[in-house]
Amino acid sequence: MYSKGLAYLLWLLSGFGMLGFHRFYLGKPLSALLWMFTGGLMGIGSLYDLFTLGSQVDIANARQTVVNIDMGENTGNWRYVNDGSSRIVRDDENLDRIILKLARKNGGVVTPSEVVVEGNVSLDTARKRLEKMTIDGHAEMRVRKSGVIVFTFPEFMEGNSDFENL
Repeated sequence: MYSKGLAYLLWLLSGFGMLGFHRFYLGKPLSALLWMFTGGLMGIGSLYDLFTLGSQVDIANARQTVVNIDMGENTGNWRYVNDGSSRIVRDDENLDRIILKLARKNGGVVTPSEVVVEGNVSLDTARKRLEKMTIDGHAEMRVRKSGVIVFTFPEFMEGNSDFENL
């Protein structure tokens, strides 16, 4: 994660932003070189950076988080939250929507494996989300005659003949 304090320190040490050290730090090498060869766009870019450097650090941190997610360090449904913290968080509402669409498509029956495929989440995340929906009363855990555990959504189901009574 990038530090606002360090970014401002580099801005100060680079001649009030004229040499663009802070831009190198934030992963902006082309604009850093432009700053270096033009004196921070003759001071105008340096002054701009003085007022926007905090949000530039937030954006760089969000960009790094997205890179980490794309590299497989985290999986799931994510969205950017700009509530002052500028962060990326898991979007459980979106995962619920995916689960419900699967339930409607499959006649009210969903397995964790299907959620993994459709929702781009881990098997553990899919199972936990389905169990939470069961605890909250939105779904039921049932056993097929074949012994496979599935999660059912009664409002999407037409019959119960494929399940064992518990």
